[in-house]
Amino acid sequence: MSSAGRLGILLPGMGSVASTFIAGVIAARQGLAAPVGALSQLGRVGNQSMTEALNLAALDDIVFGGWDPYTGNMADAARKAEVLQDDILEKVSQELLQIQPMSAVFDEKWTEALTGTDNVKTGSLWEQAQELRTDIQSFKAINNLDRVVCVWTASTEAYILPTEVHQTIESFEEGLRNSDPSISPSQVYAYALVQEGIPVANGSPNLMFNFPAMQDLACQRDVAISGRDFKTGQTLVKTAIAPMFASRMLGVDGWFSTNILGNRDGLVLSREENFKSKEATKGGVLDGILDAEEHPDLYGDIDHMVRINYYPPKGDEKEGWDNINFFGWMGYKMELKINILCKDSILAAPIVLDLALFMDAAAQAGQRGVIDWLGFYFKEPMTRDATDVPVHHLYEQETILHEALMKLAVEV
Repeated sequence: MSSAGRLGILLPGMGSVASTFIAGVIAARQGLAAPVGALSQLGRVGNQSMTEALNLAALDDIVFGGWDPYTGNMADAARKAEVLQDDILEKVSQELLQIQPMSAVFDEKWTEALTGTDNVKTGSLWEQAQELRTDIQSFKAINNLDRVVCVWTASTEAYILPTEVHQTIESFEEGLRNSDPSISPSQVYAYALVQEGIPVANGSPNLMFNFPAMQDLACQRDVAISGRDFKTGQTLVKTAIAPMFASRMLGVDGWFSTNILGNRDGLVLSREENFKSKEATKGGVLDGILDAEEHPDLYGDIDHMVRINYYPPKGDEKEGWDNINFFGWMGYKMELKINILCKDSILAAPIVLDLALFMDAAAQAGQRGVIDWLGFYFKEPMTRDATDVPVHHLYEQETILHEALMKLAVEV
C-alpha cells in the first residue's frame, strides 16, 4: 500500500468518461495498458516520478464510486459508451461489474435531452443534499478509505447566471430548503461535497462553484476546489496554436471552430441552453493569449465562432475543424486549417486521474479554496480572485503547474 493510504474517487455522472477512466486505471493496474496522457503517472519532478515525489495514492489503492441517473454497472456503461474495444473490456469487466452507481440527484429541466430512470433522489433540494452526504459517508466507511476526492464527469447543464440565491451561504441554504429553481443539480452536489470536506474538481462548464456562496462555503470548510470544463481536444489544440500568432506578432481576423460528435455529451449539447454553457467556456480561451488591449491592430476585432453538432454515427469519435484567418507582413491575408479526429473520453480520462491525485495532494498539503495552478486542465480556469483574468496560454499554464508541483513535492 502507498504511504498515501486508500483514496476514494467519487464521480457524479458515470457514463462514457467515467467508465473509460475507471477501465483504464484497472487496465494499468493489471499491466494491460499504459496510462498515457496522465502526467501524474508518466511525469517527473526532478529525478523522481511524480507518484514518489508527491506521495500520490498508488493506482492499487484507489476505490471508485459515484452517482448516475441511469441503472446499470460500470461494465454496462462502458459497453454502451462504445469507446473501448471488446478485448480490453473483457479483461477488466469483472471489476467493472462490481461498481454500481448510487442514486443520483437529477432534474430533466437542466439536461432536457436525457431522461433519468427511477433511481433518482426525491424530496426538496435540501433533502437531496443530505442524502448525498449520507452516500459520501457510507462510501468512505464501507471501503475503509483514508480520504475521498471528487471529479465531476456528468453532463453539461443549461446555462445560468448567478441569482440572489447564489450570493451568500445563508441564501443558498434557504434556497435548498425551498427548492429554488435557480439551483442546479451540480450545485446540490457541490454543497454536499464541500460540507463533507471533499476536494472537488469541476470537469463541466456548469455553474458549480463560480458564485460567492459556494466559494465562501469552500473557504469556511477549508475545502480545495478547481474547475471548470475539461480541456481536451479542439480547445487543447487552440490554446497551443494561438500562442504561435502572439509570439510572431501575426494578426488574427477570425477563428471558426466546429465539432461533430455523437455520444451522450453531443446529445445534451444539441439543446441550445446546454450548448450556451459550453460556448461560454470554449469561447473565452483566446482571451489573454491574443491580447487585444495591448495589440488592438492585430487582435482587436477577431470573429471567434464556436459550433457543436450532434451526429449520432460519430459516437465518441469527435471531429473538430478550425479555420483561422490571419495576416502578416504588409497586411497580407493567410489561412490555417486544422482537423482533429479524437476519442473524447480517451482524452478526458487521464485528466480525471491527474485532477483527482493532484487535488488530493494539494489538500494533504493544506491548500484550500480555489487551486488555480490546475488551470492547465480546464477551458475556463478558476482564479482565487474572481476579478482576475485566467491564464489560457497552454505553455504558461504548464509552467505554473510544474512550479506548483515542485513546491508541493517539498511540502508533502
